[in-house]
Amino acid sequence: MSLGLLALGFVARARWPDAKPSLDCPPEAVRLDAAGLATCGPGTVPTGARALALGLKLDLNSASEAELALLPGVGRDLARRLVTAREEQGRFTSWDDVDAVPGVGAAKLETLRAAAVLESAAATGSVW
Repeated sequence: MSLGLLALGFVARARWPDAKPSLDCPPEAVRLDAAGLATCGPGTVPTGARALALGLKLDLNSASEAELALLPGVGRDLARRLVTAREEQGRFTSWDDVDAVPGVGAAKLETLRAAAVLESAAATGSVW
């Protein structure tokens, strides 16, 4: 019995999906079809949690407070401070500008750099 389970485990492991991407297009070219499935073809640009799940980065200079709060480790309070700082000083032009926002330390800054960009997503007309 245990040999059968062991063999089943080896077969399952050999057939388990590998780490290569499921789609042949870069993350910024991924669209959602009418059923909400990710595709490289026509469709709508994913936003919010779907965009984050697909590995798309949020534009820190265009995102709303609610969108910023979706980023890992940000939350509503820091999102509010980021939007307030952006409104008071204008666009973030460097990561040093972001680091100067109260509540953004070294760890949060690295998280933000991994999940966001400082340039506009002009090609899609979206903040994602």
